[in-house]
Amino acid sequence: MKNITLGATGITVPQNGFGALPIQRDSLEEAVRILRRAYEGGMRFFDTARAYSDSEEKVGAAFGDLGIRDRIIIATKTGAKTPEEFWQHLETSLKNLRTDYIDIYQLHMAGQCYRPGDGTGMYEAMQEAKAKGWIRHIGITAHKIGIAEEIVESGLYETLQFPFSYLASDRDIRLVESCRLHNMGFIAMKGLAGGLITHSRAAMAFMTQFDNVIPIWGVQRMNELEEWLLYMEETPSMDAEITAFIEQEKEELSGNFCRGCGYCMPCPAGITINNCARMSLMVRRAPSDVWLSEHWQNEMEKIENCLHCMQCTKKCPYELDTPTLLRKNLEDYRAILAGEVSTEEAKAW
Repeated sequence: MKNITLGATGITVPQNGFGALPIQRDSLEEAVRILRRAYEGGMRFFDTARAYSDSEEKVGAAFGDLGIRDRIIIATKTGAKTPEEFWQHLETSLKNLRTDYIDIYQLHMAGQCYRPGDGTGMYEAMQEAKAKGWIRHIGITAHKIGIAEEIVESGLYETLQFPFSYLASDRDIRLVESCRLHNMGFIAMKGLAGGLITHSRAAMAFMTQFDNVIPIWGVQRMNELEEWLLYMEETPSMDAEITAFIEQEKEELSGNFCRGCGYCMPCPAGITINNCARMSLMVRRAPSDVWLSEHWQNEMEKIENCLHCMQCTKKCPYELDTPTLLRKNLEDYRAILAGEVSTEEAKAW
């Protein structure tokens, strides 16, 4: 496993990061066990957020008393929209993480490129926190490519976190190259496209092509972690077989599909959009009787109650036509239940 440096931050870590969003679904004891095993296995970059319920607390419980603070990189995020909220979030994060500084503090899912003098006070708050030593580097996360491109061109941020996987478009890849040219670190979220990518070896091999990218793999279970840790010693690289596989995957999953991020939620009609809008893909790519259970049959039928209020479309960072996507998934799901279409034959939209 090679080390990569995140641009001008100077942060150098193995190209195999830990995404701590899923551990909010673990018990404290299990989360601590997984996080410490990740460290023992060679991972050094840990990414969490104030928005991930108790994820920060679990990271703090795992590492706060081990005496290894200078050997790990902790990145977290604030969804604050005002300086007052910013300081509240930062204070809480420092307390939860049991640390007196955060290596990379990121503005979470930014809807704009915050700049000095823009009237929000957000960038000035970042600068002040850095001057006080409470954060080491100023980062930002985005889901919309246009905003991400503006952020890179601004030269104001030291790291960008953006969705990036082997399903990336040419424009996404140009964004990574732009970060490299601007000496800006790139943190790759959704390296498994919200669970739709199930070939970890190909996912890892794809990332190794980029010398300024640190992928953060979302880990909830120990067996998932052990799979990523295997690559610390035997890192896969792009070869003819993996290249052909990725090309096939890109052809199959091209176009609009739900990544399951959940930013469209909650739905006023009670629809579990972040699962229902990609149910066809989940049934086919991650077969499980769970997806065909009475519970999910009932959840899918809620699509009939769609109000077409378009709130989900307005909130979707990928600008999907979510009501249409929901309807197509419902039609396909019904066909699968009726035996008209097998799970192998179900087509992605």
